[in-house]
Order: sequence, then C-alpha cells, then structure tokens
Amino acid sequence: MARALWNGTVIAESDAFELVEGNVYFPPTALKMEFFQPTATTTSCGWKGTCNYFTVVVDGKQNVDAAWVYRQPKDAAKNIAGHVAFWKGVEVQR
Repeated sequence: MARALWNGTVIAESDAFELVEGNVYFPPTALKMEFFQPTATTTSCGWKGTCNYFTVVVDGKQNVDAAWVYRQPKDAAKNIAGHVAFWKGVEVQR
C-alpha cells in the first residue's frame, strides 16, 4: 500500500503503483480529486515527455505544483501514463 499525505490528509492511496526514479506514481483512481487543481505549469523530460502539474489544496492551504502527471508520455514511460507523483513536502509512504 502506498499513500500520499499533505497537511495531515491522505490525498492518494493505492495497492497498485509504479516506481520510477525513486518516485511513486499513483494511478488516477488512487487520487482523491477534491484535493487537486490543475495548473498551467508544464515541464519536459527527455525520456518521459511533457509533464503537467496540480496544486494540492487541503483545508484551504495550497501546495502549488506539488503533484505531476505525464498524460501522454513517450513510449519508454508508457507505464506511468496518467499516473501522479508528488514532491514539495507531500509525504509518500510505502
């Protein structure tokens, strides 16, 4: 079981996940979407492709761009398509 917590609240939880470069990628069904707001931020990875971000909001507190997703990754990373990973103080437990 993997869980992601921010501001004392579980924001994602799943028995199934992908581990890439030390990051836990949660499947879309694991997310508690009420805590996620898409942002306009994008970055690019040479082997994974274009990455989009979410701001995590819990109890009115925002953690801007704290979650990311590769919606249409390159072939080498197709196992994480649509999966979400975290940083910026979001605690991930496995």
